[in-house]
Amino acid sequence: EELTEFKKPIRFCLVEVGEAEPRGIVCGARNFAKGDLIVAALPGSVLPGGFAIAARSTYGRTSDGMICSVSELGIGSDHSGILVLPAGTADPGDDALAVLGMDDTVFDVNVTPDRGYALSVRGLGRELACGFDLDFVDPADAPQPVVSAAASEGEAWPVDVRSESGATRFAARRVVGIDPAAVTPWTIQRRLLLSGVRPISPAVDVTNYVMLELGQPLHAFDASALSGGLVVRRAEAGETLRTLDDTVRTLDPEDVVIADESGVVSLAGVMGGASTEVGDETTDILLEAAIWSPLAVFRTARRHRLPSEASRRYERVVDSALPVRALDRAAALLASIAGGRVEPLLTDIGAPTVSESVTMDLDLPDRVAGVTYPSGTAVRRLTQVGCEVVVDVSDAGRGVAVVTPPTWRPDLRQ
Repeated sequence: EELTEFKKPIRFCLVEVGEAEPRGIVCGARNFAKGDLIVAALPGSVLPGGFAIAARSTYGRTSDGMICSVSELGIGSDHSGILVLPAGTADPGDDALAVLGMDDTVFDVNVTPDRGYALSVRGLGRELACGFDLDFVDPADAPQPVVSAAASEGEAWPVDVRSESGATRFAARRVVGIDPAAVTPWTIQRRLLLSGVRPISPAVDVTNYVMLELGQPLHAFDASALSGGLVVRRAEAGETLRTLDDTVRTLDPEDVVIADESGVVSLAGVMGGASTEVGDETTDILLEAAIWSPLAVFRTARRHRLPSEASRRYERVVDSALPVRALDRAAALLASIAGGRVEPLLTDIGAPTVSESVTMDLDLPDRVAGVTYPSGTAVRRLTQVGCEVVVDVSDAGRGVAVVTPPTWRPDLRQ
């Protein structure tokens, strides 16, 4: 029931909670409709922060509980509306704690600035494998059967990457004919929420999910809203961009941007533009994954006071071998959720950065730490963190290792 006699919109809802009779709950949110599945905190519940729920009189009605947002549940920061679960996720009366995965354990890890790769399941998995001396299975190596292994002649989208941009790699793949009404599976939504990310739509959710999984930020463009080819360049003085947070920003000539014939459509490595945002009617998606200059992203994010999950990773260096593998993972996942077809054409400009080799005496760890390590320990441990190791024996009989750091560990060159 719409209560129209108050200054702000208020609803009085009859909510089925698995009991003989529905409960009446007053709610000011507008993002739900009759028949939606929601989370209700009933009297006696205590929400995060010690917020006790009780029946109370408000707006001329008795509110017998509260309809909750992800912020109130403590599983996210969004308080713009309540949490609406996909149909069939649960039945009225089911325990919301189990449905939401709040009986799970979330690890909040303080990742140091030199370990950007650890801002992902892939990176943390590698660290755990090393810490517990276990074999590591790289999720980035998993085949994506929906994606064509051999791209046809041509490119997914014409792209001009100018040297002034500092971008070392730019890849794009297209998924066409998706169902704009498709809903992201609850298993993925739940993991995003537990990671502090608000689910929005399959295309956006997939880019966030793969970023959390592999560590490669991605962006989804509404391909039908793009005009002509893309140009990766520095911004021109006086150019503006309305970003996804609905703020018009005046760009600085140091900002790296992605532009089409209409102008700037994305602030590279930081946030996309509103003009090419994926919307409720989008059926044609262009997925982009790139490697940007960490310093350029760092300066742009602070210049515009616009920190993002993408900039947080780019500032700490993203694995230059990841873009195409992440694109393939995201495209396959999107097609499995929303239908459509993954186009075989691939745009891939640039290549992974090859690290310079480092020469190290095999007994260096012993001399530095004052510990005699078993033979082979240094080679095994370096291999575990992803290095390629070639052992040579010098004329003096000393063992020497020639070590090539992996693409995700540029700090090892120091």
